Amino acid sequence: MYHTWMRYFTPRPVHHRLGLVCLGVGLQHGQLPTVGPRTLDHHVAVVISAGSGWYRGADGRRTSVTAPALIWLTPGVPHHYGPDPAAGWDESFVDFTGPATATYTELGYIEPDRPVVPLADAAGARAAVGRITRAARRGNPLLEVETGAAVHELLVALRRARADTNADGDPVLTALARDAFQPLSVAEHAARHGMTPAELRTVVRRGAGCSPKDYLLAIRLGHAKELLATTDLPVAAVSRRVGYEDPAYFSRLFTRRVGLAPIRFREQQRRNVPGGWSNRVPDPEHPPTIVGTWT
Repeated sequence: MYHTWMRYFTPRPVHHRLGLVCLGVGLQHGQLPTVGPRTLDHHVAVVISAGSGWYRGADGRRTSVTAPALIWLTPGVPHHYGPDPAAGWDESFVDFTGPATATYTELGYIEPDRPVVPLADAAGARAAVGRITRAARRGNPLLEVETGAAVHELLVALRRARADTNADGDPVLTALARDAFQPLSVAEHAARHGMTPAELRTVVRRGAGCSPKDYLLAIRLGHAKELLATTDLPVAAVSRRVGYEDPAYFSRLFTRRVGLAPIRFREQQRRNVPGGWSNRVPDPEHPPTIVGTWT
């Protein structure tokens, strides 16, 4: 016995320009029939939250699938999969496409070379799929935009849930972020972790989808923007605080990456913050209450 529910959508060309569009969503459980062999022209994320089964790709090799797990179906790749016939499994799937899939693949969120990905937990992914199913009600005027936004959320949830990564961040990435403002080269950062620069590049690429240099640069520039927007520190002082001893080099780098010179950025983004910038992140579910007298 099995149960299947699914919906399919046909977004208009304007929706494709959002980057990702949802083409369909489904929830299934039980002793489901096998899928394929077949080949698709779009991506599908198949989330297995309970049970076990198998997957067979283009090379004909059979791979075991044990929940929680993710099966990536990618365009042009033949595939064949199904649950164990005796026990079945719980499955949710989301079909999607769009130009942003290339970027998500480059960043390592979509892994065509690893079609079966063990997950530490399927709850986050199931929550994103739940948002798609709720948006899929007939007559929803926001259908395409809501479901497309939820696909972005799903990809982030799946990336965070991978069993081979720490949901709170790779310790090496955490340490790099902590030490980002020290005037250290990539080789010096690598040596601190007992790695070669090539090994550090592999770890950072796997965890953050970029090189160590770009990872550190993003953190430095982000903090530089905060200092420019909320303090009166001279540009030279901002440069030193984020790890650049040469203010002229910092200004050129900032201008090239941000598109504005530091002084121009300050003019546009200036904020008066009496008492300083808070490091405590407000809870979006329980925002602070502003108490005052209205006149």
